[in-house]
Amino acid sequence: MDLLKGKVALITGAARGIGREVALKFASEGADIAFTDLAINDDALQTKSDIEKLGVKVLPIASNAASFSDAHKAVDVIMAEFGRIDILVNNAGITKDGLILRMTEDQWDAVINVNLKSAFNFVHAVTPIMVRQHEGSIINMSSVVGGHGNAGQVNYAASKAGMIGMAKSIAKELGTRNIRANCVAPGFIDSHMTRQLSEEAHREWMEMIPMHRAGQVSEIANACLFLASDLASYVTGQVIYVDGGLAM
Repeated sequence: MDLLKGKVALITGAARGIGREVALKFASEGADIAFTDLAINDDALQTKSDIEKLGVKVLPIASNAASFSDAHKAVDVIMAEFGRIDILVNNAGITKDGLILRMTEDQWDAVINVNLKSAFNFVHAVTPIMVRQHEGSIINMSSVVGGHGNAGQVNYAASKAGMIGMAKSIAKELGTRNIRANCVAPGFIDSHMTRQLSEEAHREWMEMIPMHRAGQVSEIANACLFLASDLASYVTGQVIYVDGGLAM
């Protein structure tokens, strides 16, 4: 359908997983793609190759999303290559789980910096560009735990809740400039991380999900595509839960 033809999308943390799937989905709809990851390793090179096969331009950038200066440098490189940025997906994220009684300061700081500060870094860098363009779509990758909390994930839940508050605030600040900001909140998604769970833990999750199955990364990418495209031209400040009903 070419829903994103002529647009340039920047996705952070996109060498693999959800970020990679979002990049491929956007590319399949005609967007040129810039994506960042901590290093341009084999995963990143494979993602680059797969995007190129879709007939669009692609630019992988080694960048520490938690670094303010790195984020701004990455955006400068993208602007030099493409001349515009229409879509930002703040996807970079990590987990360092632990009960609050045992959580270290380093565990807290690492998750907040990579998950939440990185979103601020890139929003700060792209906002002047989107203001000049008088259009833009910012998508923060939150989580069901950002809205509902989860024992053993105080740092992760706080970072994902922060991304919701950030998106809603940006929506209010920049709505008159035709810049939209929304969140996608995945639930239990079939991924490398969830495949490490025990059979018992997996069964317990399935019992809590009304649809009784894990989500697919493609289903997250589809929600991002909607928010990135003109199909969502009057949608801003919203959180779309892609969780099979888990958060109800």
